[in-house]
Parts: sequence; structure tokens; C-alpha cells
Amino acid sequence: MAISGFHVGLVAGFAAWLAGLAWRAVAALGRYWPRPLAAALAAVIGAALYAAVAGFALPTVRTVLMIAVVAAARCARRPATVGQALALAALAVLLVDPLSVLAPGFWLSFAGVLWLVWCLPGHGVHWLRTFLAAQGVATLALLPLTVALFGQASRAGPLVNLLAIPWWSLVVVPLALLGTGLEALIDGAGHWPWRWAAACFDASWWLFGALARQPWALWWAPQAGVAAVPVAVLGVFWLLLPRAAGMRLPALLLCLPLLWPARDRPGPGEVELLVMDVGQGLAVWVRTRHHRLLYDAGPAAEGGFDAGERVVVPTLHALGEAGLDRLLISHGDRDHAGGMPAVRRAFREPPLQAPSGAVPAIQLPCSSGDAWRWDGVDFTVLHPPPGMDYAGNASSCVLRIQTAHGVVLLTGDIGQREEAMLVATVPAALRADAVLVAHHGSASSSGADWVQAVSPRLAIVSAGHGNRFGHPRRDVVQRWQAVPAEVLNTADSGALRLWLGQEGLQVREQRLFERRWWDAAERTRSAAILSAVIQAANGPEG
Repeated sequence: MAISGFHVGLVAGFAAWLAGLAWRAVAALGRYWPRPLAAALAAVIGAALYAAVAGFALPTVRTVLMIAVVAAARCARRPATVGQALALAALAVLLVDPLSVLAPGFWLSFAGVLWLVWCLPGHGVHWLRTFLAAQGVATLALLPLTVALFGQASRAGPLVNLLAIPWWSLVVVPLALLGTGLEALIDGAGHWPWRWAAACFDASWWLFGALARQPWALWWAPQAGVAAVPVAVLGVFWLLLPRAAGMRLPALLLCLPLLWPARDRPGPGEVELLVMDVGQGLAVWVRTRHHRLLYDAGPAAEGGFDAGERVVVPTLHALGEAGLDRLLISHGDRDHAGGMPAVRRAFREPPLQAPSGAVPAIQLPCSSGDAWRWDGVDFTVLHPPPGMDYAGNASSCVLRIQTAHGVVLLTGDIGQREEAMLVATVPAALRADAVLVAHHGSASSSGADWVQAVSPRLAIVSAGHGNRFGHPRRDVVQRWQAVPAEVLNTADSGALRLWLGQEGLQVREQRLFERRWWDAAERTRSAAILSAVIQAANGPEG
């Protein structure tokens, strides 16, 4: 659950009101400390205590700092506008935590307050109109940032907030805080306020949960270009200008590149692949003109990181995919099939193909001879043989993708024994322009005969950065390079995007396409290149 800065403001206001009440009740207190200053100090203390209880989340820290800035200005008898207080609060946050600029909460928190300050009506307006206007401004103004940062927007959120904000802020949170305060004073005294808070919470939670489960509740937006975000912000600014009647259509048009970006699809007979950077595992997205296939779904640890949920599903949504025509699991190991449940939930149970016995609920057994054609692209399964008992890596489903412009071979985790069998039985089908190196480049795969039979121009390794297995092995990489083939590793290149079309084989390395200065793998590779250059410059004696 998100801890709202609005709750911090309520607690601070209540603490200031209590201090003012005490100073009015005991007039002698004013002789030692002026009442306005006491109220300001109480507001800061109350806000800080609430932030501590809430775990010092960024919205609470931002609000505490804003309150502290206003209180300090009041104590120094220097008036401060809301904009000045917000700017000083941002400066204070960056002094305490400079890397907070990398957190989405930083931009959403400060941008949200700026929009509200600029757009909300002034004094003398009915509270209900102010509340509804605040919800409208927050929903519309933060939409570009929300889509850019998360790739999604909530359709149910504005509706839920109309009930959740007043109910939780004025009923649930005060009761919970009352129980916390009473419990701090007397052991067991907070029992009943907590029970009332829980009852009020449960009374609304079932409704919010029901809304969140609706198919329309969440809208995923495809990834747009870098320029789309500032253009959309300009469009929202234009849209929220006073008296904008008659000028809203151009403002809405400025938002289209972010909300509905152009998407290039392969032409007939062409194919596009994305080998995702899922760490020590595998997930490959394959797209033809009108069909989509996912080969493996990434790793997942029991009760831990799930690449299917955290990497594969968001990536597919960012690519503009609302469904899958087939989910093909090469074999049942967790580094290949661990993310399968998350993917199937997100895309409404697409048809599942896998070797018999690899995973439950198989709809299309994967065995050699299986073939289908999508949009002029031929898909053929080369392994395992029909009727083979499931044997883990040895049963991996090997998929050949053939277009008029070239061939791609996806190999799962087959070993040298399975490679030798394929070389002996279907040697002509193994020649490929690009190949997925079997078993993440382990020493148990990529035998010399197999490498010669495939002879690709591009060999792709899907492995985790600094993985404990040492994948890919140096001798394996050298065998592929001797063909010769260019060897690319997701641990170094990030996600790898391939196109097989009229212009031949093309590949794009995500880590080079969108550089990030905090990328540890890129820094390691840059350091290695620099070291090699220095050694070459110094010569053998250097």
C-alpha cells in the first residue's frame, strides 16, 4: 500500500491544532513561546512521527520536508510561497538522497503537487468541487509520467479514489493512529480502535479488489519514443490552461505519440525475435505479421524473483502485445518454465506447447515433425522424437524458424548427445543464420560437429551477468567464433532484438541502443575494452 503525503498533512494539521488548543487553554505558555511558533513546531514533530511509523517512504519524507520548510519560514518570520516550499523540499530530499531522482516516486510526488498548486481553484470554492477537481487534475496531469514510468495506467483508479481517499483518510487512518497512540500509552488500549479500523478497511477492500480484477481496470501502453513524454506533458499543460475551450483537440493530439505510438510489424514472410535479458534463464518472443509466440518464459524462484511477472509480461506489454497465439516451453526446468504461470495469467491462458511430461496442462505436445505456418513463416520442431520419455534438458524442444530471408534455430538446453543425433538425422535442417546457443553456453553443449553443421552468422547466449556456472564457457565461445559467427551474450548486450526480412539479418543490442550510466555490466565491458586498448598501446613489454 502507498503511504499518502496527504495523511502526513492531516497528522501535522491535527498536531498543530492540538498545540494551538493547549496554548489557548493555558495562557501562561504564551509567555515562554508564541502560539504560532508552537503550532509550527508541533506540526513538524507530528509529521515526522507519522513518517517514522510509515517507514520514511518518499511521499512522507517530501511532505515532512515541505512542512518543515514552511515551519522554519514561519519561525524566522519570513513568508514562503507554496512553490518556494516545494523547491526547498526538493533540494532537501536531494541533499539527503541524491539518487532519489531515479525513483518514480520523486517525479510523481513533486510533479503532482506542482500540478495541483497550479490548477486547483482558489479560496471560497466548495470543498466538494475542490476535491473532484484535485482528482481530475491528478489523473490527467500525471498520466504522461505514469505511462512513461510504468507503461500502464489505471482506469479504475480515479473511480476508486473518490471513495478511498475520504474513507481511508478520515476514518481508517485516524482510527489506526488512535490505536497506535493508545497502545503506546497503555498496553492493550489500542485493541478496539484497531478492530474498528480493520472493520472499516474490510468494508471497502472487497469493492476495490473486485474493481481491480476487472479486465478493464488496467490499461497497458506500448513503449513510445523519448520525445513522446515532453510532447505529452506539453499537451496536458495546454489542456489544463484556463479557458481552453475550442483548443482541446490540438492538445489531445500532442498526447497521441505517447498513448498510441506507431508500431512497426514484420511484413509477410518476415520474422522478428527478442531474446529477453532474464538473467540465468531464457525467454524469446517471436512475432510474424499477425502472430506471436513466446519460447520459454524466464526463471522464477520459489517465493522469490519471477522473471515472467517482472520482465516477460511488462516487456510484451511494452511491445504492444495484448495476447499470445502460443506459449512454447522447451522443457520444465525453472530457469525456462518458472515464469510460465505469470505469463499465462497475464495473457488469458494462451495455448501451451511443451514436451510430454515437462509441465502440467500441456495442450500441444512438442515432438519432432510438428510444423505450422504463420504469415509465410514456417515453424518446425526438430526434437524431441515422438514418444520419448521426458528427460529434462535432453527433451528440450528444438524449434526451427524458416523465412524466405533466412533461418533461426532455438535449441533450449539440449546436450552434445542430442546435437549429435540431430546432425546424424536432419543435417540439412540445421543450417541457420542465427542460433540460440544451447544450455546457455555450457561445456556440455555446442559440440564441434554441431557448430559446423549449424554454421551461423550470429550465435546468441542467454546467460546471467556474473553467473556462478561460468556460462558461456570460453571454449564454447571460441568454437562458435571459429565458424566464424558473431557471439552475443545477453549478460553483456542486454536484450537482443533480431529481424529477418528483406534487408537480411539485423540485430540490435539493447545495452548499446539505450545506454544507462548505472549499468554495471556496461561499465565492466567498457573497463575491459579500455584495459585492452591500454595494453595494446603499451606493447608486449608494457
